[in-house]
Amino acid sequence: MAQLGEFLAAGAKDGLVPWAVELEASRSFGLGIREIEAAALAAGTRPARYSRNGTTIGLEGQRRLHAARVAVVGCGGLGGYLLEELARAGVGCLVAIDGDSFDETNLNRQLLATIETLGRPKAEVAAERIALINPAVQVIACRTRLDARNAAGLLAGCDAVADGLDSVPSRLELAAACEGLGLPLVHGSIAGWFGLASTQLPGGRGLKELYSDVGATKGIELALGNPAFTPAIAASLEVAEICKLLTGAGAALAGKLLSLDLRDMEFAKFEL
Repeated sequence: MAQLGEFLAAGAKDGLVPWAVELEASRSFGLGIREIEAAALAAGTRPARYSRNGTTIGLEGQRRLHAARVAVVGCGGLGGYLLEELARAGVGCLVAIDGDSFDETNLNRQLLATIETLGRPKAEVAAERIALINPAVQVIACRTRLDARNAAGLLAGCDAVADGLDSVPSRLELAAACEGLGLPLVHGSIAGWFGLASTQLPGGRGLKELYSDVGATKGIELALGNPAFTPAIAASLEVAEICKLLTGAGAALAGKLLSLDLRDMEFAKFEL
């Protein structure tokens, strides 16, 4: 590995390893791109794809992201943006969990939904999309619904979990599973112009408190719908939270609720 690190450092420009050098190293050393990028980061260089992460993420933060494993539960409106942004940020392993397939109603807002992907499993489409964006990211596509019986197996080895679900019972089931497994859960939900974001840390307040008085399976999104822009913003807030948790930067929304109103451009934060 020392020889590989030297090879990458020699090909770096201003501390950044170009994609062409990564490919050459992969061919020369018989390793996958994931291993090549791990070696580049260990050698004190960064793949050029992460140059605009700058000091916001930093070299050590990039190493931590590359070594991390994050589960995205639900690969639709929120989930598609979650997966794409986490992959572009450089999270090394993503577990994409969704038992559903794309249909026409997804086309207005779901990043992974196209005419060509209609009828196809969301988790599989997610894996194909990320392979085109960042081949250093390992994607484990799980064509199933997460529940109390399979949660431990699906979330094994994860450092954090992102909520891309669309029903209260499913979210509470996920929250209970994460609490039982000692995993941080980053939550996001959307309806029309509005959205919520929060982070549940092990032993802390979270979705149980947030949805304690909600009896319906679906929320007000049944009446308000979901336009194209709301899931993109809510998912971006979730990704920022996950990156903070993985790199140790900033203060998480632990035990707090961030409310967003895009119609009047108002944001508010509350204690759960």
